[in-house]
Amino acid sequence: MTGAVIGLDTSCYTTSCAAVTLEGRVIASCRKLLPVKAGERGLRQSEMVFAHVRQLPALMEELARALDGLPIRAVCASRTPRDDPESYMPVFQVGDAQARALAAMLGVPCFSSTHQRGHIAAASVDSGIGPGSLIAVHLSGGTTEALALEGDQLTLMGGTLDLHAGQLVDRVGVALGLPFPAGPALETLARHGVSKALLKTSTAEGGLYCHLSGAESQCQRWIAAQALPPEDIAREVYDLLARTVSRMIAAAAEKTGIRQALAAGGVASSALFRELLTLRLARLNPELRLFFGRPEYSGDNAVGAALLGAEKLRQTLTDSAASP
Repeated sequence: MTGAVIGLDTSCYTTSCAAVTLEGRVIASCRKLLPVKAGERGLRQSEMVFAHVRQLPALMEELARALDGLPIRAVCASRTPRDDPESYMPVFQVGDAQARALAAMLGVPCFSSTHQRGHIAAASVDSGIGPGSLIAVHLSGGTTEALALEGDQLTLMGGTLDLHAGQLVDRVGVALGLPFPAGPALETLARHGVSKALLKTSTAEGGLYCHLSGAESQCQRWIAAQALPPEDIAREVYDLLARTVSRMIAAAAEKTGIRQALAAGGVASSALFRELLTLRLARLNPELRLFFGRPEYSGDNAVGAALLGAEKLRQTLTDSAASP
């Protein structure tokens, strides 16, 4: 059977849709950042929902052109942020509603997954990670968590106790006058800076959990007092994140015995962060193998939702063929 599986993901940062073949080959990925005014650090949920409603039709039209007549066999959307039964955000209902409507009109199955599982699935593409269990770190503006993926079971191992990694990057970046989301511009600035590890790591439970709000407060004080050059402040932020996340990964690996890790999420798309994290983790645990997804599949995207939909469709077809 030939055809495509459509994925939709409407997060707090990005409107996105994607298509993959039934075997899981990426056909196209279309996405657009939500518009944020200069000087602002994000949007309210109602503003995000409105932006998704406005942006999604044009992206779907772009995706349709990439399909070039290839039949759609299933649709899958990120319905909630994570696996937790209480997990909910209004923004994801936009993509889910569009997915259900599209599937109903086409007469094809409509599957659902979570934004977090989508991130892990997308980051796995071309990452080189092997089969079996893995430690996944999801680092974004709304999530900073270390998880163990064993089979289909996703278990929370640790994470932040206050501020998220992406929030630290964005808040410091905006305070330095950079556009939101501030990751790309802050990384460019950090490339010209020097870190002396002035931001101290704050961890709990053997490194599984961390605090980042104190680091943000210190950066804000430096900025207000002009105590450090902006490029050095930026570098201190990335250095702190690398030291903190490496401890989380190492602690999760020690607790589970898992020996491979995958970094996903917008923060993990930073080349500088990847370099620093790789160096730090190699010092903590040389036997632990660290993998990264392609940068375009590390930030918010719908490729993961499409891949998970294709996997569910393959399983559905297999179960149907095996039925008497």
